[in-house]
Amino acid sequence: MPKIPPVTTEGNPITDPVTGFTYPQDWVNACRDSHLMDLVYSGLGVLTSDGNVLKRGYSTGTTAAAACKAALLSLKNPVNDVRIRTPCDLTITIPVEGRDGHSRVSKYPGDYPEDATAGIVFEASASPDHHGIILNSGKGIGRWERDTPRFRKGEPAISPAALQTILDAITEAMQEAGLAGTRIELSVPDGEAVAARTLNPRLGVMGGISVLGTTGLVEPWDDHLSGSVLDRIRRSDRVVLTTGRLGLRYSRLLFPGRDVILAGSGIPEALEQARGEVILCGLPGLILKFLDPDILAGTGCVTVEELSLRPGFEEILTKAFGRMRRSYPNLRVVILSRDGTVLGDSA
Repeated sequence: MPKIPPVTTEGNPITDPVTGFTYPQDWVNACRDSHLMDLVYSGLGVLTSDGNVLKRGYSTGTTAAAACKAALLSLKNPVNDVRIRTPCDLTITIPVEGRDGHSRVSKYPGDYPEDATAGIVFEASASPDHHGIILNSGKGIGRWERDTPRFRKGEPAISPAALQTILDAITEAMQEAGLAGTRIELSVPDGEAVAARTLNPRLGVMGGISVLGTTGLVEPWDDHLSGSVLDRIRRSDRVVLTTGRLGLRYSRLLFPGRDVILAGSGIPEALEQARGEVILCGLPGLILKFLDPDILAGTGCVTVEELSLRPGFEEILTKAFGRMRRSYPNLRVVILSRDGTVLGDSA
């Protein structure tokens, strides 16, 4: 981990660089460990209301990027760690094993060991090439077995944010090694076995895990953190609840001056604590499944995103909003696309 300047907490607000949330001073005062507060300041730790600090882990995309960079750098010298810039604009140092163009990197789960991919090993092999960057997805990386709104059949299940992180890491390593091009083979030896315990088979991804990471980090989770999120919601009388990183970004743009809080899949618990004006804003998946758990029944669609691109989606939204008003009359729901376009607004 890069050296982090010590934090003076008294009178100085501390803002989480990943979520943009400014921690209440009483939370800061409850933490008596300056080293843990340094972790919070860096963004690699999450402060909870009781002063506890939970460590963020690294996504599969970040781990894959580290493996590729290590393999390439090890063509010149053995490598024990690499620095990776994450999509949320943090630079982290990751332990690696790299020698003679081959690398191994274990995925760090932070304080979320229940993550299905915790500890899984990524391997990469690199060789010089004269054709720019050639990245091959090998064993243990899943592939789409059908066309989807964002991927074609046969393509590797690597999200755009994760792919960009990987390509940026490779480009940095090429510059450092003085190479004009490289060929890299990325694999996850246990990927197929691990993927069988995830949602990948139901989503149409076969043969391995998905390589993901909107922020590049994995959020920790336990009862303390869940309670802290609910405490934040209780403190606000103008709250916007959202479900993911994109929803967080767009909600801040759409509703400046309101408290935007990432509730994830905990929408029911969050709404129980919310008061005053409440807005639920984000991508359609989790929100519409919350409003109508059977929304995909009989449609032939595997995901809500797929359903959102079909004719008649506006009518589906209207029915979902009608159901919502009966159960939550004071709630406003705003459904967004991945590019921030408002697909539906119950107001």
